Amino acid sequence: MYEEQEYKNNESQSPYPEQAAPRYNPYTAPVKKSGGTGKLIAVALCCSLLGSALGVGVTLGVTDRSDKENAHISNVLEGNRKSSIIQINQLDTGKLMTPAEVYAANVRSTVGITTAVTTNFWGFQTTSAASGSGFILSDDGYVLTNYHVVEGSSSISVAMYDGQSYDAQLIGYDEGNDIAVLKIEAENLAPVILGNSDNLNVGDSVVAIGNPLGELTFSLTSGAISALERQITMSSGTTMNLMQTDCAINSGNSGGALFNLYGEVIGITNAKYSGSGSSNQASIDNIGFAIPMNQARKIFESIIEKGYYSKPYIGVSVADVSEETQSYGLPQGAAVRGIAEDSPAAKAGLQINDIITGVNGSAITSSQELVSIVGKSAPGDTLQLKVYRKGQTIDLTITVAEQIQSAPQQPQQQPQNSQRYPNWGNRR
Repeated sequence: MYEEQEYKNNESQSPYPEQAAPRYNPYTAPVKKSGGTGKLIAVALCCSLLGSALGVGVTLGVTDRSDKENAHISNVLEGNRKSSIIQINQLDTGKLMTPAEVYAANVRSTVGITTAVTTNFWGFQTTSAASGSGFILSDDGYVLTNYHVVEGSSSISVAMYDGQSYDAQLIGYDEGNDIAVLKIEAENLAPVILGNSDNLNVGDSVVAIGNPLGELTFSLTSGAISALERQITMSSGTTMNLMQTDCAINSGNSGGALFNLYGEVIGITNAKYSGSGSSNQASIDNIGFAIPMNQARKIFESIIEKGYYSKPYIGVSVADVSEETQSYGLPQGAAVRGIAEDSPAAKAGLQINDIITGVNGSAITSSQELVSIVGKSAPGDTLQLKVYRKGQTIDLTITVAEQIQSAPQQPQQQPQNSQRYPNWGNRR
């Protein structure tokens, strides 16, 4: 009934632009590792829905009135989407609560998500179901979850704590950051209060509310923040900057809220470590991960307000230069593993196997440093790269472009726009 996607840390390549990939060694062929201590698994089905219908205006010319009467009429569609406005309402969340109080205050703000995924198997269409979690962002029905929870789904259903269920529309997503925004047709819902994940410390108490296994609905698990800013490389090659927690996170918890004891959502649970299943290896318990809320905020705000998410883009996938490779005299930096066609990197003359050793006059020693620099850039910015190529150092200039990710049109009723959006905590 449930599908899990395995995420292996530092073992796979990156097909995505601006995503740091594992250690790079041009002198050895990739070898699949075995007998590792564990694996990182997503805790629900992972999503990737592409495309969007955008309105295009066209002017058709006619020569005279007689031609106009006999002319064939071509109908052209132009989009007329109302803007959504996010209105931030701050609440006093200065009171420290018990886990039981956090649960009572927020269980009605959390939801279960069930998707139907239709696949074509040897000419026959089959439909399977997968389950995940999510939480209510606004009182008029915006819901936040993981991108991988709704990947490839032909239908999405959102279940509330009171037993009601709603059909949901995918509004937008960001694949690289594993974020998706849904919309249900409902009013007067109880939205969560969003907290500041930058204020967290290792050891802070947290609780997670979700639907482990898709059956144990609205379960609470408690623990603490085990680590901050863990750089985890997924099986797709995507590197994510996540919080680590020892809350029990299981299949079905993906997309659920991670709360602090002030009742604020400070993270979105999305992955866990799991043992390999070998009888001669110790099991791995309570190593879960969550997306920091501050990392997700700009993404869902863009999706709600504009219907899509855009981010800076240069069109290159990179990897770290391994110590073994450095022993042959190659420098530290971000080794170029792939270049997208017609991308800014291709136009600038960057080549596969180049090693980027500096950006804008500052040295870089890892692929993640380049990812971070690009992520903080704006479309139109220029990056001055120092590049090592076949024993020589050259300078290249790349102009940062914009990459847009938007959801496809679905055969569900379009949501009505509202000016009532998330509550943000004002903790003292």
